[in-house]
Amino acid sequence: MSTWETILTILGLTFITVLTRAFFLIPEQDLPLPGWVRRGLRYAPLAALGAVIAPEVLMTQGHLLATLQDARLPATLAAAGYYFWRRGILGTILVGMAVFLPLRIGLGW
Repeated sequence: MSTWETILTILGLTFITVLTRAFFLIPEQDLPLPGWVRRGLRYAPLAALGAVIAPEVLMTQGHLLATLQDARLPATLAAAGYYFWRRGILGTILVGMAVFLPLRIGLGW
């Protein structure tokens, strides 16, 4: 590829990226959405979070956990318990790590 082709490709990809990411910012007024779409979008962040966290906690190297002796499981339960008890994000992270690290480093889980 020549230098000009490379520059043109980079500029084209930049334009496409900016256009697709700013799509909802371009119109001057809100886009009309049906009620069922608005109701569904309320659950999108929770669904995305679950889709990211569940495989990380329940799988290793693309397979479901074969044993319950994995430090991630008790750490997840402890963190979830703390969150439902106190509703604090920082405490949830600290409790999860306080359970995870001794099991991972100390016991080698």
